[in-house]
Amino acid sequence: MQRVSKLFQPALIIPKNATIKSQDITSKSQRLMLEQGLIRQAGNGTFYLLPLLQRSLQKAVDLIDRHMEAVGAQKMVLPLLTSAELWKKSGRLSVTEAGTPTELLQTTDRHGKVQILGPTHEESITSLLAAIAPVTYRQFPLRLYQISTKFRDEMKPRFGLMRAKEFLMKDLYTFDVDRAGCQETYDSVNEAYGRLFREIGVPFVKVAGDCGTMGGSLSHEYHFPSEVGEDELIRCTRCGMHTNAELFPALSERCKSCETGSDTFERQAGIEVAHAFILEDRYTKALGATCLAANGKPVPLQMGCYGIGVTRLLAASIEVLSSEKEIRWPVALAPYRVCIITPKAGSKEEAQATPWVGKLHDDLQSLANCAGDVIVDDRTQLTIGKRLLDTRKMGYPVIVVVGAKAASEKKLELHDVAAGTEVSLPYSDTLSAVAEILTAAKRSEHPAAMQNDRNKVAQKL
Repeated sequence: MQRVSKLFQPALIIPKNATIKSQDITSKSQRLMLEQGLIRQAGNGTFYLLPLLQRSLQKAVDLIDRHMEAVGAQKMVLPLLTSAELWKKSGRLSVTEAGTPTELLQTTDRHGKVQILGPTHEESITSLLAAIAPVTYRQFPLRLYQISTKFRDEMKPRFGLMRAKEFLMKDLYTFDVDRAGCQETYDSVNEAYGRLFREIGVPFVKVAGDCGTMGGSLSHEYHFPSEVGEDELIRCTRCGMHTNAELFPALSERCKSCETGSDTFERQAGIEVAHAFILEDRYTKALGATCLAANGKPVPLQMGCYGIGVTRLLAASIEVLSSEKEIRWPVALAPYRVCIITPKAGSKEEAQATPWVGKLHDDLQSLANCAGDVIVDDRTQLTIGKRLLDTRKMGYPVIVVVGAKAASEKKLELHDVAAGTEVSLPYSDTLSAVAEILTAAKRSEHPAAMQNDRNKVAQKL
């Protein structure tokens, strides 16, 4: 049984009238995660991820794994260090060093060799393919991904986990024999991204993106709309075109798709949580990653890359869903989905109602969407009201109170935190209601959609 009293959850209480430097806490999500003991700052742009947030992070990783496996992606581990020589070959080292200071974190070993602590790993994965090239066309498409720590030497880290120097990212790299196959892979992965974000349940938008220093011919971004977002998103209300404002020329006032004026534009800020690129042979040609085509001749592989900022995803979800005082989690990522509040020590109902707790815990654990996701607030020295307040601040989606009504009326208090509702129900009805709340939060079409992905992959391979 998981107990709140045993959690390592060092809350950071920020006094109401305290003077806070603007660069210290720059977003609602950062403040709430600090206050609730989910993170602690380790240095400028680096953080400790504490046990409760780690549970959410693992759920995000597991969710991403399922969706990646459904499109035939295979998980692997790439070195965190990449030779700077590879970055020179791809041309990205000179690009990042030109003009503005580079965001690449670099280290020099005892032999004078410069290594890059990678923000992405296009060079690394492509050099692996080049080392075993040429491979027959029958081995493709090939979809390889990792979920690992990335590094960026941010000049001004801000917004907590949303713009940090060290972060967790999922990066998928795909290789196809020709441009048509590359496009098919791109469409398949983007469809999987759509299903992934719909399952998470935070409102999102997909927009055309800028290929930037990554190169390539096509790019799309996934954003959570939020006033904290650093990107400006534009939607044409006439034709539905949705794009990052970076793609518009400085003085452009017309929609690229339907040629209407700017009076049809809607603008909103967004937090980028994922990005997809078709790179074509941008890296494979430079680094010599080829395959043997059907005619027996070597050709450069066609490449795509697809990233999801995993730690940013958690912070952005909290930023979008939460109030100023209370965290709200997407149910899919909540560290625990149900919290049981026990009777207060010394209360009239303690002796009669406390025996309910163990059975209630076990019965909730047996629910389909609840296994391993029940925690008990057993801090019986505190009143139920105080613990209810704390639990709401933490944002557990469902709260079940074993209080006075359990003894007098044989009823439990059920709080649906997201809906803001509270009802008193008999024991069996409480279990049914919890199951209904959690089931409603899960997309019922998800398993069928993933199986459809698997069928497509099987046919392609």
